[in-house]
Amino acid sequence: MSSQKLVELAKRRGYFLQASGAYGGVSGFYTFGPQGAALKGNVEDAWRDRFAVKEGNQEIDAPTIMPEPVFEASGHLDTFDDMLVECAECGATHRADHLIEDNTELEDAEAIPISEVEALIAEHDLACPACGAALAGESVEEFNLMFGTNIGPGDSAPGYLRPETAQGIFVEFPQLKEYARNQLPFGVTQIGKAYRNEISPRKSVIRTREFTQAELELFIDPEEDEPDLARVEDVEVTLYPVPQQQDDDGEPITTTIGAAVEDGTIASAWIGYYLGIAQRWYDRVGIDMDRFRFRQHLPGELAHYSVDCWDAESELDGDWVELTGFAYRSDYDLSKHGEYSDEDFTIFKQYDEPKTVERATVDPDMSYLGPEFGGAAGEIADALEALAERDRSAFEGDEVSVEIDGETYTIPVEKTGFAVEEVTEAGEHITPHVVEPSFGIDRVLYTILAHSYREDEVDGEERTYLELSPEVAPTFVGVFPLMDKEGLGELAEEVATDLREAGLSVAYDDSGAIGRRYRRQDEVGTPFCVTVDYEALEDGTVTVRERDSTEQVRVELDDLVETLTALRSGELSFGELA
Repeated sequence: MSSQKLVELAKRRGYFLQASGAYGGVSGFYTFGPQGAALKGNVEDAWRDRFAVKEGNQEIDAPTIMPEPVFEASGHLDTFDDMLVECAECGATHRADHLIEDNTELEDAEAIPISEVEALIAEHDLACPACGAALAGESVEEFNLMFGTNIGPGDSAPGYLRPETAQGIFVEFPQLKEYARNQLPFGVTQIGKAYRNEISPRKSVIRTREFTQAELELFIDPEEDEPDLARVEDVEVTLYPVPQQQDDDGEPITTTIGAAVEDGTIASAWIGYYLGIAQRWYDRVGIDMDRFRFRQHLPGELAHYSVDCWDAESELDGDWVELTGFAYRSDYDLSKHGEYSDEDFTIFKQYDEPKTVERATVDPDMSYLGPEFGGAAGEIADALEALAERDRSAFEGDEVSVEIDGETYTIPVEKTGFAVEEVTEAGEHITPHVVEPSFGIDRVLYTILAHSYREDEVDGEERTYLELSPEVAPTFVGVFPLMDKEGLGELAEEVATDLREAGLSVAYDDSGAIGRRYRRQDEVGTPFCVTVDYEALEDGTVTVRERDSTEQVRVELDDLVETLTALRSGELSFGELA
């Protein structure tokens, strides 16, 4: 199945289309039509059920615009960049790593340093895709992907559209920990829009400038908290670890989550746990497990906050596309926000029994520091306190030195009030570590459509259909009167109303031949169709047709709602019904 066929079907049947088409369209922005919005909502509900409800996690909904200091603390202002190369002839800009990946056998070029990227462009004589001019010798620059804006009128504050939903969770941690009663571990989820000013959006909804993320941030005590790995240890997975990627003949390996964690292929038990949970979820929503794997990030790919990361990848048109990132973010995010803000991003960890410990303290003589150092006295006092906590040996001599903004200050130890005291502590403040599964919902949606696309022949005619899971299919059942006369239309309308009131998504169609109506519903992936014919008026039964096999059975009208509800929940299979 070509991507062109899928994109054409998606537009024709209301799954997705390029936004603002009346004005020529805008690259990197897509509108989800009636079918696409419903499919997207069902996928989000399935994700929420698995990663929020069943895991016992909280869910929040944070703003999509946040002030500049948030992203200064998170590191996005300095490190959230892609490699940009501009054509000197036509002025078109391109992602340099994409040019290399598209025109050479190299993969994951974003992990390569800029100097090597420039050399590869020259070595392979890469040309501008827009005009054909040579790009050798053109500089590759870093381009920050965040959309900037201003918050408020006049002398307004700079802000940015969030490039990930995660920061909306991290900045609210001081309050979220209160909701969790200061007990670790606890998880917070969020489903929402994120924005990245991509240099070269491509592959329809695979790489866009506005997209939906579903993220879970799990806050843990790294010394004590462990996942219940027994729940997923037998889940079979295909892994592509770093050594296999770096080996010229390396291939992905098939193993179980339990074995991969035990032998160290997956270093973090928490990452392993979520790979197992996600494997089952992807299978549940309709991803083809024969075209699915987990790939470990190479060292050069790791984000600035990530200690280890694995991507869930799916094969599409011969390429492997990232669907989800599973990252161990350590304490980077909370530590940074604690450093840059005035809030406390720690949790108090109570000991089982009080402990007596030695604590180094300082009580600087401000009557000396003030006259001696003027306005720097307060910062010197803070620096002395921090130094005493991390290196008490620095106070063993007659003098101690601290550095502030590149300037060194030397203070007599006797003026610092340095002392080592025994204190009894009930606990300590720790900065939790973070484990993060981050899902790209738009990419999941596209993959579900691509992996469910089928072509066959029915009654001598070619048929296209989407083999969508009943749980995520945008329309669950089509209802048709055989003809719109002699009471069939009225009865079919009543059937459709009853099914809608039972919570089922229904498409009513009385236009054209019954075979054409079946084909329309097959093409949008509707799992079942109900036909109200003359027998319905005589014996109170209707025809229920299954999409994949096209088989039909008669069902009592009085049992129809219960039967279809059981089919949707999986309590009943169509084979059992037949």
